[in-house]
Formats: sequence, C-alpha cells, structure tokens
Amino acid sequence: MSSTDRRVDIIKLLSANMRPIKGIDIASKYSVTRQVIVKDIAILRAEGNDIIATPDGYIINKKNDRLKAIIAVSHSQEKLKEEMSIIIKYGGIVEDVVVEHALYGEIKGMLMISNQNEIEKFCKKCIKEKAKLLSVLTDGIHLHTISAQTKENLDLILYELKEKGYIISD
Repeated sequence: MSSTDRRVDIIKLLSANMRPIKGIDIASKYSVTRQVIVKDIAILRAEGNDIIATPDGYIINKKNDRLKAIIAVSHSQEKLKEEMSIIIKYGGIVEDVVVEHALYGEIKGMLMISNQNEIEKFCKKCIKEKAKLLSVLTDGIHLHTISAQTKENLDLILYELKEKGYIISD
C-alpha cells in the first residue's frame, strides 16, 4: 500500500470511529512504525483534516452542535478528578486544557474526556507516569474548553464549578 493510499485509509478509519485510536494500533494495522503514523497524521492535518491527538489516541473532530464555553479555573492536582467529574456529570466534555507560559505562550493539551472511565484512566496514567499537570506551570490556573448538549447542562456545569470554588472570578 502506498503512503497516499494509507493516509486515505487512515481518514476512513478515524471517520468511522467515535472513540480515539492509538497510533500504535494504526501502525500495527498497516505494518508500519508508530513514527510513520505520526508523520501521516501531520501530513493529513496539513491537508486540512481536523485530527485531534488525545491521550487515548487520534480522533477526527466531528463538527457538532454542542455548546462550548472556555472557563478559567484553578485547583491542585488532587482536585482534578472532582473538577472533571462535575463537568461530565451533566453530559459535558472536557475538550482541552490550556496554560499561558511566560516563554512559550499558550500551551494546549487535547483531552476530550467525556465519562467517568476516561477520568479514571487519565488519573491512573498521571500516577503511573508520575506526570504533572500543565497547570503546575501556572500555580494551578488553567483554561478548559468544555462543551455540553444544552444550555441548561452547560449552566449547571458552570454553576457547580463556581459553587465548589473552581472557577476564577473577579
């Protein structure tokens, strides 16, 4: 299979799946290295394909009618699970995390966390890898893009996050 044919097939594969697919699994399917897939994904993105790299793998960003909000929050690593649980409790998705770095500017990590299982996997991976959250660079302050299916659910998320002291206010 040519590299062009493989990239066309990768788009079909990602489009047909609602869940992220790990680069190593894609590489295995085409009998190439993960690095070849990383290059393929970079080329596909450069061609205008909206492919997101999440901690669980690659996914096509399918356009939807979800309502979005960018929120400024602050918390310690110990409060991560509670913060995300509030968001997904009302059907929300934690799409990303963004911090403002003095040297590099905006640093963004795609998350696309939408259920309790994904929160648990993310938290376990943090512990296993001894990884620090991006927000350690900014003393806990960070942004999230969150989305929800309805305005009511988005309002409930924002209300509870504010009540629990996560949202930074004036």
